[in-house]
Amino acid sequence: MDTKAGVGMSHHRNPMMAGREAVEMALKDGGIEKPDFVFMFATVGYNQQALLKSVREASGGAPLCGCSGEGTMMRGEVDESNFSLVVMVISSDQLRFINGMGTGLKTDSGGLGQNVAETIGTEMGSDALALFLFADGLTFNFDRFLNGLEGALNLEGRLPLIGGTAADNWQLTRTYQYCDNKVFSDGVSWALLSGDARIACAVNHGCIATGVAHKITRSEENTIYEIDDRPALEVLKEYLTDDEIVDWAKAVIHLTLGFETPGRMEGYDDYMIRFMPTKDDEKGSFTIPTEVEEGTRIWMTRRDYDKVTQGIDHLAARINEQLGENPAQLVFQFDCCGRGKVFLREHQKTELLDRLQQQIPDAPWVGFYTLGEIGPVGKFNCFHNYTAVIAAVY
Repeated sequence: MDTKAGVGMSHHRNPMMAGREAVEMALKDGGIEKPDFVFMFATVGYNQQALLKSVREASGGAPLCGCSGEGTMMRGEVDESNFSLVVMVISSDQLRFINGMGTGLKTDSGGLGQNVAETIGTEMGSDALALFLFADGLTFNFDRFLNGLEGALNLEGRLPLIGGTAADNWQLTRTYQYCDNKVFSDGVSWALLSGDARIACAVNHGCIATGVAHKITRSEENTIYEIDDRPALEVLKEYLTDDEIVDWAKAVIHLTLGFETPGRMEGYDDYMIRFMPTKDDEKGSFTIPTEVEEGTRIWMTRRDYDKVTQGIDHLAARINEQLGENPAQLVFQFDCCGRGKVFLREHQKTELLDRLQQQIPDAPWVGFYTLGEIGPVGKFNCFHNYTAVIAAVY
């Protein structure tokens, strides 16, 4: 049995040219004539439908899964311009992919999770490896989606969820998901990976707490209304600069929430990090991508370069520990857009990417900058922010 994969990137501003260029490069890189499956990630300067059409035509109509990102990455290159496309093409008699989509995350993330479970439930065998998820980063409630998915699947063991949420170059207005010929928003594109292989995964963030513990005193689902019996936004402003107070996009680039890591996830960092994609000035509230209970303790956190750098080595060590003597066949990187150009200079991004890739050599590598990351910690599927998730199929 054999698995071939190749990765190609294009920065051409014409979407038809970009799609053709990236796919042709990927096919040549993998020595593939016609792929069985395609992963696609792109930034939002393009006409998204035209770009997808071009990729589909150049790849012979192979099933496709992906989303828009704040930037794209492959082995040796990372790009956060408005015109960046990366594709991974895969041909394999060892691996198989089943893909699909759904919309309506904002109104019913839980119902959408249940719909995905009902779709893949009849297709899942004992060789199911992971479910790749690419959801709208502005409307996704991960906890509700996860409860709907896992409740309907009713599996004896855990099906790892791996992926990230779509981004839009920090506009925080509209993201895009891709499934075969369709471009859509407020939804999720997914691909179930099965086959004669295994998957290694590692997760790490680079944030540190900057103040004292606070308590959430009023919340509903994934909206936080009050912290320490005060309007939530009022408390946040005490940790923001003047520029950040008037520019929400700038504020959430730098300030994050740290939630105490559950004891069942022993060995992970002290905090699980959360992003705040939307706010309501009138109500003094903001949202996060996961459910939150009243009485929960939180810390204000910011990224730390030294911790990010140390985390790169931790990611590589964890992946290599799982790989053992086996070479990786495919590598996926889902990295928070808050760890890109808004935090690092171009040469720092390149140095960190090289540092990571040199420790996990040879395998085709694809990824994008997300608004949120999805990856398991121990036995539990988790949502992350300001975090890197690495997955290697071997």
